[in-house]
Amino acid sequence: TLIANSRKYSNATFEEISHLVQEIVSLAETCCAEGADPSCYDAGSSALSAKSCSGTSSFPSHPGTAGCCAQEGLEQKLCLAALRHPPQQLPSYLQPSNEELCEAFKKDPKDFADRFLHEYVSSYGQAPLPVLLVSTRTFLSMVSTCCISPAPTACFLKEKLERNVISLLTLMSNRACSRFAAYGKDKVTFSYLTSLAQKMPGASFEDLFPLAQDAAEVFSQCCDSLAEDCMHKKLSEHVAKACGALSARDERFGGCCKGTNLLRSYFCISSLPPAPAPALPEAPKPTNEQVCSEEGAVYAKRYLFELARRHPSVPDTFLGKLYDACEKVRAECCSAKDSSTCLDSKRQRMGEELPRFLEWASQLCGQYTQLDFLTFKKKLRESLTRAMPAASPELLGQLVEQRAGFASTCCSPNSPPLYCSSKVKLCPPSPRRAGSHPRA
Repeated sequence: TLIANSRKYSNATFEEISHLVQEIVSLAETCCAEGADPSCYDAGSSALSAKSCSGTSSFPSHPGTAGCCAQEGLEQKLCLAALRHPPQQLPSYLQPSNEELCEAFKKDPKDFADRFLHEYVSSYGQAPLPVLLVSTRTFLSMVSTCCISPAPTACFLKEKLERNVISLLTLMSNRACSRFAAYGKDKVTFSYLTSLAQKMPGASFEDLFPLAQDAAEVFSQCCDSLAEDCMHKKLSEHVAKACGALSARDERFGGCCKGTNLLRSYFCISSLPPAPAPALPEAPKPTNEQVCSEEGAVYAKRYLFELARRHPSVPDTFLGKLYDACEKVRAECCSAKDSSTCLDSKRQRMGEELPRFLEWASQLCGQYTQLDFLTFKKKLRESLTRAMPAASPELLGQLVEQRAGFASTCCSPNSPPLYCSSKVKLCPPSPRRAGSHPRA
C-alpha cells in the first residue's frame, strides 16, 4: 500500500502518504477479518472518501479532488481512486553512503524502511509495480543483512553486485515506461526507431523498424503488467532479437551484445552515443498521395528516420516535435477537401523552417555533447554576444544559464519527455539568425 500510493502521489510528502496508508490498512484489517459485517467495506470506504473531501484532510493534495468531491456515492469513490500525480520528471532519490544507511537503519528499522520505500518509489514510480517490489525488497534485505555483518563493506559490495541486474531493470524500465506513458505506443515506436537510426546510421528503415515495433510492444504489455517477470522476460527476448539482427553489422553494437546478461546488453545499447552522420543525399520526401494513403503514418516515420540518421546530434525531444508536426499536418490535410493544396502549403512552410530548426538543434546539442560544460557555456556566451551586441552582461548571463540548463536536461537521449517537449517551442533561435524563432 505504501508503494502503490507513493507511485500514485509522487509529489506527496512522506507524512501525507503515511496518513493515507494507515487509513487503508486499518480499513483492510477491520473489513477483511473473519466475521466482518458485509457492509463494512462499503461504509468504511465511504467514510474514507468523506475524509478525503474534508477541508482538513491530511491526505495527499491533488487539484482534481474538488471535482471528485462534487460527485456522490460510487462515482465519487472511483473518481478519487483514479487521481494520481504526474510522475517525477527525473529520479531524485540519492542513495546514502553505507555508513549513513546503517546509522538510519539501526536508529529505527521500520521508519527507515518506510521512508526508503516512499523516496525510492516516488522517484522510480513509472517502473512496473513487480519490478519495484523486487527492487525494494532486495535493497532492504541487503541493508538489514549488511548492517549487522562483522564486515559490512565487503557485504555491501557483494550484495550490490548481486542486485546489479534488478537495479538496471528498475532504472531502464522507469525510463522506458515514462516515455511510453508520455508518448503512447505509436510515438514510442518512432522514438525507439530514431534512436537506433542515430546509433547505426548505416542500417536501413527495414532493418530497424521491426525492432522498434517490437520494443514498443514490450512496453505496452509490461509497463502496467502485474506479472512478476513480464518486463525482465520480454525485454530480454527483445534484446536477443536486436543483437541477433544487428551485432554482426556494427562493432559498437556487437560489443554491447557480448556476454550472457541481456539486460546489461540493453543498458549498453541504450547508452551508446550517436555515430557520425554518413554522407547521404537529401532525405527523400513522401508524395502527397503517400502521406494520405493507408500507410501514410509509415511513410512519415520513414522520412523522419532519414532526417534522424543525417542529423545524429538532434535528440529525441526535437525529433518528437517534428513527429507531432507531421501527425498534425496529416490530420488537417488528409481530411481537407483539397488535400494536395493543403499539403503543398504546409510543405512550403516546413521547407523554410525545417533546415533552421535542425541546424539550431544540431549546433546546441552537438556542442553540449562534444565539449566540457564550462567550454560549452563559453561558446554559448560568445555566440550570444555576436548575435546580441547591445545586450547587457546581466541579460547575456541569464540567457547562457537558461540555454545551458535546457541543454543539460534535454540534449540527453534519456531526457524527461514531457518537460523537454514543453520547452522546445520556447527555445531561442540560432545566434546566426537572431530574428528568427524555430518552430516544430
